Amino acid sequence: MIKVGIVGSTGRMGEHLIKNVLEDKALDLSVLHVFDELKVSIPDTVLVTNSMEVVLENSDVIIDFSAPIATQDLCENALKNPTPLVIATTGFTEHQQNLLIEASKEMPILYSSNMSAGIALLKQLVEQVSATLKDFDIEIVEQHHRHKVDAPSGTALTLGEFAAKGRGLDLDSVRISGRDGQIGARSKDEIAVMALRGGDIVGRHTVGFYNDGEFLELNHTATSRETFSKGAIRASKWVVNQKSGLYSINDCLGI
Repeated sequence: MIKVGIVGSTGRMGEHLIKNVLEDKALDLSVLHVFDELKVSIPDTVLVTNSMEVVLENSDVIIDFSAPIATQDLCENALKNPTPLVIATTGFTEHQQNLLIEASKEMPILYSSNMSAGIALLKQLVEQVSATLKDFDIEIVEQHHRHKVDAPSGTALTLGEFAAKGRGLDLDSVRISGRDGQIGARSKDEIAVMALRGGDIVGRHTVGFYNDGEFLELNHTATSRETFSKGAIRASKWVVNQKSGLYSINDCLGI
């Protein structure tokens, strides 16, 4: 059995991850990293700790749905004890992004802002449509629950990167995240990435391609957080057998 450690076990995804790992006969839930009180029941055999060193020492693979500072701590300690990682945390600084790249030289790391198969395919479709419909304006809207702390979502930014890639553009150079006042006409290359927050929306992303007389919208809606936890578990079974390197969910799915 594959020994699985979870970082972010007390977060919104933690309960689903714990449940799904315990249900999987190929996996052994070995250790949980906690920042605060664990609110779910677990077997007595599962270690509970606030030490990343202990997590690494007791895991064959680690799934991380936490916060950027916790992922940074995980990667820094993993450089001393290389262990396959599945990371779904978003909102990294440039330093944390670079740390992820450096750590992947010593161990296999699968990083994705979204672990769903649907989003993995949507990224490919967005790039293809963006490259084909070059005269269409691109607007991206994401919707999430009121508790989400980063905006735009990591998934929306990833979709924006694939849209920009389809046209040979750098997203940071053409992205806008809001419009207010007398801003003038929309520029040709700009890609808007807008965020809405409210209620208990798990996640909805719309990439729209708009032209005179017609428009095309590609939508993905997540109706359960288990979409992401089960996707991360699928990724953990895959990455544990890979060589050092930085992988995406698309690599895991072969698309």
